[in-house]
Amino acid sequence: MLHAGPSTEADFIPGDAGHCRWTQAEAEKIYNFPFNDLLYRAHTVHRAHFDPNAIQMSRLLSIKTGGCAEDCGYCSQSAHYPTGLRASKLMEVERVLAEARKARDGGATRYCMGAAWRSPKERDMEAIVAMVSGVRALGMETCMTLGMLTPAQSEKLAEAGLDYYNHNIDTSERFYGEIITTRSFADRLETLANVRDAGIKVCAGGILGMGETADDRISMLVTLANLPVPPESVPINMLIPIPGSKLADAAPVDPIDFVRTIALARILMPQSHVRLSAGRTDMSDETQALCFFAGANSIFVGETLLTADNPGEDHDAALFRRLGLRPMALAARQDAAE
Repeated sequence: MLHAGPSTEADFIPGDAGHCRWTQAEAEKIYNFPFNDLLYRAHTVHRAHFDPNAIQMSRLLSIKTGGCAEDCGYCSQSAHYPTGLRASKLMEVERVLAEARKARDGGATRYCMGAAWRSPKERDMEAIVAMVSGVRALGMETCMTLGMLTPAQSEKLAEAGLDYYNHNIDTSERFYGEIITTRSFADRLETLANVRDAGIKVCAGGILGMGETADDRISMLVTLANLPVPPESVPINMLIPIPGSKLADAAPVDPIDFVRTIALARILMPQSHVRLSAGRTDMSDETQALCFFAGANSIFVGETLLTADNPGEDHDAALFRRLGLRPMALAARQDAAE
C-alpha cells in the first residue's frame, strides 16, 4: 500500500506510525514543504513516538583502523588513498572492554565498535564475539560495523548477543557508483538482509556532502524507509573532507538542507532513532538545535569518531544544558527479565 502524502498541514494526522511504502514523489513533496511546515510536521511525528528532550548517547571505538581494501571516496581508512593513516591490527579484547567501561561510566548506553574491513575474516570472529559478550555483560547495548557479512557470520554475532549492526548505504543507488566501485549498492542491501534475518537490529544511514543532489538524499531515505523493516537507527552524517581522499575538496552542505534531511528521515521513519553523527564539529549549536527539534535523538559522544574529530563531552554537556536536553535511559532488555 502506498502512503498518500498530505498536500497541506490539515491533511496530516500526527502520530500515524503505520509502516507503508513511500514513493520518491511523496518524499520530495514533504522535503520541499516550507521550512516551518516541515519542522512542525517532523517535530509532531517525533513527539508522538519519543520524549523530545531525551537524546540517546552512544560511543564509537575503532577496533581495527586503516588498510581497508574498499575505495569509499569519503574514508580516511581506505588503502586506495594517501590519507596518511597507518593501518593497525585488531585491538585486544580486554582493551576494548576497558574502553567500554569508561564509556559506560561516562553516560553512554550503546557501545559501537568499528573495524576497517571489507568483511571480517573467520580468524577474527572469536575475538569479535568475545567483545560483544563482554560489552553486553557491562549492561550496554552493543553495535558492530565490520563491513559485509555472510548469513553464517550474522548468525554467529546474533548468538553472541549483538544488538545492532551498522552498515550504511551511504547515498542513493543512482549516485553510489560515483563514490564506491569495490562493492555495489546491492551488496549493501544484502548485508542488511543477512543481519535482519539473523535477528539483529539494523543501523543504516548515509552521508551528506559528497556531491549528491537533493533527490539523491531523498532517494536514500526512501530506500531505508521501504526496507521490510525500517532501520531501528538511522545515522545521518555530514561529510568531513579528508585530505588525500577522493572527496577532499567537496563543497560543504547547506545547514538548512541538512536539517531538511533530518526532518524527512524522522517523518519517513517515525519509530527509528535518527542519529546526528559525523560532522558535528562543523555544525553550529543552532544547527544542532534545529536538528534535535526536527527529530534527531541520538549522538555519538567522545572526542573522536573512528578517526574523525567529534565535539567533546564538555561541549555536548553545555549544549544539552542550554537546550534542556538529557541523556536517554537504556531500555530494559527482554533477556534481562528472562
